[in-house]
Amino acid sequence: MLTKAEGEITDAHSTAEAVARRSYGKLVAFLAARTHDVAAAEDALSEAFAAALADWPENGCPSNPEAWLLTVARRRFIDMTRRQHSDSYVDVDLTQIAEVLQSTPSDTEIPDRRLALMFACAHPAIDAAVRAPLILQVLLGFDAAAIASAFLMSPAAMSKRLVRAKIKIREAGIPFRIPEREELGARLDTVLEAIYAAFAEGWIDAAGTDAARRDLTNEAIYLCRVVIELLPSEPEALGLLALMLYAEARRLARRGRDGEYIPLAAQNPTLWDRKMIDEAEALLRRASNFGMIGRYQLEAAVQSAHVERCRTGQANWDSVLALYDTLYALTGSPVVAINRALCVAELSGPQAALAAMPDSSADARLALYQPWWAARAELLARTGAIDEARHAYEVAIGLERDPSVRRFLERRQSALAS
Repeated sequence: MLTKAEGEITDAHSTAEAVARRSYGKLVAFLAARTHDVAAAEDALSEAFAAALADWPENGCPSNPEAWLLTVARRRFIDMTRRQHSDSYVDVDLTQIAEVLQSTPSDTEIPDRRLALMFACAHPAIDAAVRAPLILQVLLGFDAAAIASAFLMSPAAMSKRLVRAKIKIREAGIPFRIPEREELGARLDTVLEAIYAAFAEGWIDAAGTDAARRDLTNEAIYLCRVVIELLPSEPEALGLLALMLYAEARRLARRGRDGEYIPLAAQNPTLWDRKMIDEAEALLRRASNFGMIGRYQLEAAVQSAHVERCRTGQANWDSVLALYDTLYALTGSPVVAINRALCVAELSGPQAALAAMPDSSADARLALYQPWWAARAELLARTGAIDEARHAYEVAIGLERDPSVRRFLERRQSALAS
């Protein structure tokens, strides 16, 4: 049984963790909105959380922890500014401090400026390859390792790119605002890419037992809805929301009673969220009315086809392959190529599918991409290449982060002997 002091420490940590999940991006966006210094805003907020873990166990958690953190972070930011530029304090820092003070809300409500920060991170002055990763780190608190994994890069290289991007924002004075209509086209793809990457990270936790990841899927769906409110005539935003809803609708069916992973083909469609699927279908139809096909609409259409096949039991692999052909022609993505190959297996057999798989010698990133190894293992097993399949399963198991999926792959590997 916990002592009173231990209980207060536990409450403080739980509150801080909940606030970090719920409001980290909102607080960083608010702090950085006036100063344009994302790195300093992150540092100040980090110090505020450290101060909270020291203060809250002794004095109790505040009724509005976000406002408490914002107040402390503002003070930390001012202190850091003074320390870093003591010689030019009068010339430079008074202006920055004034901006921070002016940005503080007069009441307990903290405006949600994340969308403005997302579009700021998508500014054309920032390297295109780091715009979406920057959004993931700044707004959603991803670490460099998780971001690097999502974009098939090394953590060290990703860290360097993120640091350079934050310096660019500060030095170029990139404005933290929703851009004008004529600027949106160059930035929207980045914002949608970041939202989808966040959803994919949350999607790993199919059972919804990891609070941080569960919040990510909800947050991604919420942010996409906000984008649609801002840009109701952007078909790709509609397509992305449809895609995420198709996936989220299947959450309850992805795990059995014992928590074991259930692949799509073996799921029970009666467990799917019919309301979400109906909304996804309506969004996809609405997007198609604009006559501008794009990546997310095509991916959502693939999900719609899978849903229809599983519900009716009628094979539609020709239609799915046609969608993948168009999607691959549009994106050239190795991820699409892998899924396309699995579709080819259903129509033309595993040998044809192996020939259709992307070549790891031509794309070194695939050597550390778990789905490539898992797909290859399955196809090799179906051709009877048992030793090669066993090796591919071994690598896939080693790369898989989800324990339930690892156990599923281990069972597939063990079944090779029979």
